[in-house]
Amino acid sequence: MAWRTFLDMLYPRTCAGCGKLAAPEPGHFCWDCQSKILYIQSPYCSICGDPVEGRVDGSFVCYACSESKPFFDRARSAVRYRGVMRNILQEFKYREGLWMRPDLIRILEACVAIHYDMDEIDAVTFVPLYPARQRQRGYNQAEVLAGLLAKSIRKPLLKYCLARLKPTQTQTHLTARDRVTNVKGAFKARWLSRLKGRRILLVDDVMTTGATVNECSRALKAGGAARVVVVTVARG
Repeated sequence: MAWRTFLDMLYPRTCAGCGKLAAPEPGHFCWDCQSKILYIQSPYCSICGDPVEGRVDGSFVCYACSESKPFFDRARSAVRYRGVMRNILQEFKYREGLWMRPDLIRILEACVAIHYDMDEIDAVTFVPLYPARQRQRGYNQAEVLAGLLAKSIRKPLLKYCLARLKPTQTQTHLTARDRVTNVKGAFKARWLSRLKGRRILLVDDVMTTGATVNECSRALKAGGAARVVVVTVARG
């Protein structure tokens, strides 16, 4: 569009990954950084979507999911949490990088379109922050993504159906076992009449072991949700 070209002349868009000029198309990546984004491709676990290296013929279930079946029915992520995308998501999450919303939502929309049938999703929700942490940060990055995604796929956003009951410590430096313990009992479903029998798409920015989205899924199903599927921008 002419107005976008005009704005680019006045305020040139720089690449969020390297600081150079962004590509001519809308967004905040240069061609070089776009080429470095690691999109997740098969093979990956048919339940949690965790990718594996090497050749795998046919669908498979990873060791973690076979040992303890998750409460979510399926989880998928668009890209690996590495390099450029790691920097971008940390900017978005911790340093008020809300200007990255259009780029991230395009990546998330594509992931949903590839892996999920829109007719099997009734509503969208997100992993909530503890109220004190959200006041400190000023926003919930998962809620921002979920709101834009819900609008894009024309599904209702359930903002208050899931609450965080305790201020858990950050999962970043915890072991897989400690992550499970850290979030156990941390979430509770609310507005049960809006959850009963519905198929929910749960949104977060990053999934590592899946402990947080699994505990959220447990709460949603305990509250009456018939099915919970998960989508995140990145997989750690």
